[in-house]
Amino acid sequence: MLPAGLLGSSVVAASSANLGPGFDSLGLALSLYDEIAVETTDSGLHVEVEGESAGELVLDAGHLVVRAVERGLQAAGASVPGLRVRCRNAIPHSRGVGSSAAAVVGGLAAVNGLLAQAGWTPLSHADLIQLASEFEGHPDNAAAAVLGGPVVSWTDVSGLPPKFSAVPVRLHPDIRLFPAIPEQRSSTAEARVLLPAQVSHQDARFNVSRAALLVVALTERPDLLMAATEDVLHQPQRAHAMPASAEYLRLLRRYDMAAVLSGAGPTVIALSTAAELPAEALEYAAANGFAVSEMTAGEGVRWSSGTAVPS
Repeated sequence: MLPAGLLGSSVVAASSANLGPGFDSLGLALSLYDEIAVETTDSGLHVEVEGESAGELVLDAGHLVVRAVERGLQAAGASVPGLRVRCRNAIPHSRGVGSSAAAVVGGLAAVNGLLAQAGWTPLSHADLIQLASEFEGHPDNAAAAVLGGPVVSWTDVSGLPPKFSAVPVRLHPDIRLFPAIPEQRSSTAEARVLLPAQVSHQDARFNVSRAALLVVALTERPDLLMAATEDVLHQPQRAHAMPASAEYLRLLRRYDMAAVLSGAGPTVIALSTAAELPAEALEYAAANGFAVSEMTAGEGVRWSSGTAVPS
């Protein structure tokens, strides 16, 4: 058992998944960060949350960060007498920018701070991706939060539990990221219900080609982003459930701006070499409750031990 008085902390990025054709496989960390601090205590559980969704989340063992901390301790073969968990949230919840993955990855990484301070071996990046993806059921958001930048991830379902893996790729320096995050919320689980259980070979072939092309576009050929972000497997099926996002997506693409739903939506993210978005797109976003900003690719999760939340 780890002793009381240990402190571990983490800083973890938001993320955008799918990126159009890369359903459950392509992800991209964004420069918007949650901060988590975990302290071992003599007994009990105390949870504090400030920032996004403060006052809305459970403050007990059901809190996602707490569940991740408990899972990380279990994976390391450790236990604690009690916990104090503090979360400073900047990532909007239920908007398609990876708040759940950030909570899980951040909780797991904060455990590394506790382990390191106690002289135990921290969890590896591969461990973090595996454990976080088990929570999520897919590795794209979790892997981006762990590794930072764009990632290509995959799942091996030949065993139980499935094995989740990912590799980072380098984002071309000319590509700029413009997330548009609406006030509207969306449930990933509800958005998945909208997807058909089967797809045609023609549609599968289309998305396979575009996903392969997107890796090239993100790393070497930004001029191919428009074609590379086309999708027929999930965005059209979800459009009627988030009409404002669907229209904003169509508007951007009419202006030759590569844009996709972020994750299951309703956030829309434009990927472009242009310095700014078209005026009509910004006007539409403002009129329909979207907060538009420019971000960079997020860094991989950072953790520390024996100190306050990293700055």
